[in-house]
Amino acid sequence: MSTEKNKLTTSWGAPVGDNQNSMTAGSRGPTLIQDVHLLEKLAHFNRERVPERVVHAKGAGAHGYFQVTHDVTPYTKASFLSEVGKRTPMFIRFSTVAGELGSADTVRDPRGFAVKFYTEEGNYDLVGNNTPVFFIRDAIKFPDFIHTQKRHPQTHLKNPNAVWDFWSLSPESLHQVTILMSDRGIPATLRHMHGFGSHTFKWVNAEGQSVWVKYHFKTEQGVQNLAPDVAAQIAGDNPDYHTEDLFNAIANGDFPAWKLYVQIMPTEDADTYRFDPFDVTKVWSQKDYPLIEVGRMVLDRNPDNYFAEVEQATFSPGSFVPGVEASPDKMLQGRLFAYSDAHRYRVGANHSQLPINRPTSEVLNHQRDGQMRADGNGGASMYYEPNSYGGPTESTDHKPAPFQVSGQADSVGYDHHDHYTQAGDLYRLLSEEERARLVDTIVGAMKPVEKDEIKLRQIGHFYKADPEYGQRVAEGLGLSVTQQ
Repeated sequence: MSTEKNKLTTSWGAPVGDNQNSMTAGSRGPTLIQDVHLLEKLAHFNRERVPERVVHAKGAGAHGYFQVTHDVTPYTKASFLSEVGKRTPMFIRFSTVAGELGSADTVRDPRGFAVKFYTEEGNYDLVGNNTPVFFIRDAIKFPDFIHTQKRHPQTHLKNPNAVWDFWSLSPESLHQVTILMSDRGIPATLRHMHGFGSHTFKWVNAEGQSVWVKYHFKTEQGVQNLAPDVAAQIAGDNPDYHTEDLFNAIANGDFPAWKLYVQIMPTEDADTYRFDPFDVTKVWSQKDYPLIEVGRMVLDRNPDNYFAEVEQATFSPGSFVPGVEASPDKMLQGRLFAYSDAHRYRVGANHSQLPINRPTSEVLNHQRDGQMRADGNGGASMYYEPNSYGGPTESTDHKPAPFQVSGQADSVGYDHHDHYTQAGDLYRLLSEEERARLVDTIVGAMKPVEKDEIKLRQIGHFYKADPEYGQRVAEGLGLSVTQQ
């Protein structure tokens, strides 16, 4: 219980009642826009760095195409997936998460995997990572999480105390921490890693029937990773190693490719599945929901100008097209607001008019003015709706598919709190050599942490995932699990 002197408040001085859970319609959501603390927290966070991206600052990009190889029309009416053989131009931006614009490519960090499809029904952005899960599952915790990955406000140095303190107090992060500290934490190149939508999304077919969907991009180059010592050497010798490798591969005609697969879950299964299917810290078992092939993505053209294309590219997981919609995933719900808001701040209100972001389909709306308006600003056409003079109006056949919500509006977490089963399953899937490297990496990362309290709390999470996992980390740190 906070005392009067240390109550967390909003910027206008009101006390915050819950800083761990966003306000949702029932325990499953969706998130309510009336949660002004969430909106203020995300909006302020988006404006903390000028002018580079607050996250995913260091990146590389390329143009290419996506071609449908299998019929998925029973599941979605999305036009770019409407027939086998259809090609859609696309642009992808790969990135690290925590580092600044000049940071090294080969650090241990998740990689952003953001794809923009230029479809005839508008741009569709699939903004994911090279991991199928994430550290947190509620957007209200995102600014705090990223603060721990950035620099200490006094020393301006990375702060392992903050990193492990937050993770140890957020057990839902254990699955992603295990992936990050494993061999896959440092990809050999951007071409040799998978990509994932990570979140659960909703697909809707032409008959209005819905399913839940997860995206998996499988690299055709095979997964390859870097040993930590090699990665450290490359970081010193060539901090732009991944950027250079991608550019040179495409320039030499060695076009990287990925096959896109999806997992499909019937909507009714969401109420009975053993993990909450909207919790982004969890995966769906491929035994329960097998991978279904959709198509193939090929990167075959480098940018002509890095700033105009890679740096000014803006992606939002809320850039949907008919046939693709949001799920109640609480992390996704926050990102639907935060990403576009970050672009309005970083690039400007008219960022979608830049060539790299401009849709190939016609844009008709009543948005006007704003800095750097690059088109005719609507000319003399109608600038409001509804009106009596004509112009673009809504088309009700493109309304999102309805879904039921239930429960009280409250700041609550997910009903499921098993943060250990999937992390433990992953640990047991690793070979002995992979487990040894995982433990060594974790021990090396935790040694600088000053408080044994933090180390022991985190060891407890490893132990709950698998007793051997916790015991080996404890031994590496010279601590005993029984000290908890």
